[in-house]
Amino acid sequence: MSKEPGAFLTIGELSDELGVAQHILRYWESKFSQLSPLKRAGNRRYYRPADVEVARRIQRLLGQQGYTIKGAQKALRDGSAETVASPPLAAAPAPSPLATPAVDLQRLRGLRDRLQAALDA
Repeated sequence: MSKEPGAFLTIGELSDELGVAQHILRYWESKFSQLSPLKRAGNRRYYRPADVEVARRIQRLLGQQGYTIKGAQKALRDGSAETVASPPLAAAPAPSPLATPAVDLQRLRGLRDRLQAALDA
């Protein structure tokens, strides 16, 4: 089951989409004032499309461009961070064949189970 474009995402959905742990997203919320999802009953987080884009920019700055937290905060604050929407995750450059891939088996198993459930429906 996929959501419509523009639908709010839960922390689990955003975590899966970006490939980062949920505790990392919560940490980013504490460090980047621009990332402030809606919080509903039980402190459940709902990320609006604008929040998703901010999280993608933070991920690019920290993970791909090598910024520190302070540097990424400044880049977002000053507007020097790229403002172009990120390409789909599938369009990311292929890793070097010599690099050892970091495999998150729990995430992959979860994706497999969700795909199987969708096919069985």
